[in-house]
Amino acid sequence: MKTMTNLSRRSWLKGVGLMSSISVIGGITPIHQLSAEEIKKFRPRPLTGKIKLSSNENPFGPSEKVRKAMISNFDEACRYPFSYSEELLEKIALKEGVSKNHIVLTGGSTEGLKAVGLTYSMNGGEIIAAKPTFLAMMTYAGQWGGSVNWVPVDKNMIHDLDEMEKRISSKTKLIFLCNPNNPTSTLLPADRLFDFCNTVSDKVTLFSDEAYYDFIEEKNYPSMVSLVKKGKNIIVSKTFSKVYGLAGLRIGYMIANPEVAMGLKKNIMAFTNVLAIEAAKNALDDQEFYNFSLNKTVEAKKIILEGLDHLNLEYAPSNTNFVFFKSGMNIIKLQKKMLEKGIIVGRPFPPFNNWCRISTGTPEEVIRFNYALKGVLS
Repeated sequence: MKTMTNLSRRSWLKGVGLMSSISVIGGITPIHQLSAEEIKKFRPRPLTGKIKLSSNENPFGPSEKVRKAMISNFDEACRYPFSYSEELLEKIALKEGVSKNHIVLTGGSTEGLKAVGLTYSMNGGEIIAAKPTFLAMMTYAGQWGGSVNWVPVDKNMIHDLDEMEKRISSKTKLIFLCNPNNPTSTLLPADRLFDFCNTVSDKVTLFSDEAYYDFIEEKNYPSMVSLVKKGKNIIVSKTFSKVYGLAGLRIGYMIANPEVAMGLKKNIMAFTNVLAIEAAKNALDDQEFYNFSLNKTVEAKKIILEGLDHLNLEYAPSNTNFVFFKSGMNIIKLQKKMLEKGIIVGRPFPPFNNWCRISTGTPEEVIRFNYALKGVLS
């Protein structure tokens, strides 16, 4: 946790290069406005209506390159996707350094989470998970008779790995790690994570949700794919929804040992679609958009954090495309007041009911968020 030194209004604006950003309220062009070429390439969402900063969506994309690929393949949308996935599988396998047999394509990472929840919860299987964390797997597992052994995050809002390991019993079928964690945005220490996964995966299957892995700024931070390559009993999920800006197309993938991957494929229900496959193939080749997306996330996050510092609000260190901060106001009340100012913020995440999750939008969107939050809390 951290709260930085309070800044004056003038130094706050200057610190993020926003001396013209009052513009967002007064009508002057913001200093962060994109060029016409950038708008064409990176497709920022327009600043109209209510500003939705509640779902950790990328405010950019699909990129020009990806849009062209989808349009040129539109006539194939009448086809089932199975015979179109081979090239994408090859690209993902090359990226991750595994064979195609390690890869399971999914309709977004959520479908993968549900398939795993179904697979490991049957006949009353138990999943150990942090609280709070992303709930898709655990909610779905519960619908199939599974149980969840919730382990509260520690005082730093990080997974309590020692306690999770202590909870392993004969009922335990899976340990779920969302790292960086959603909603807290916190990141496990690299060495501790590696040692835990390496050891615990000899006792029980471990699932590493790496939806936000691309946003980690720590150099050489390990993906648990490195342990899958060593034959460890680990499943890793990744998505095209976040850094690649393809949330609406629903495409992601899991990496697991081939025999595990084969079993998981049997529980994939929706799969994905031809246009999503084409989009993902081209997104992997679009390094320019990938870099732009990461840079703009850092820029937007900096603006948000400067605003929170200006208001002396506590927040968790963010390794994602969102920030989790302590407003001191019940989240339901804050949601309502922010909505009145045209800003949609994240849902409740018990037990942190006076904390709020805010996504990184475009610079203009997060500038408006800062002003709205200041108005609500003043």
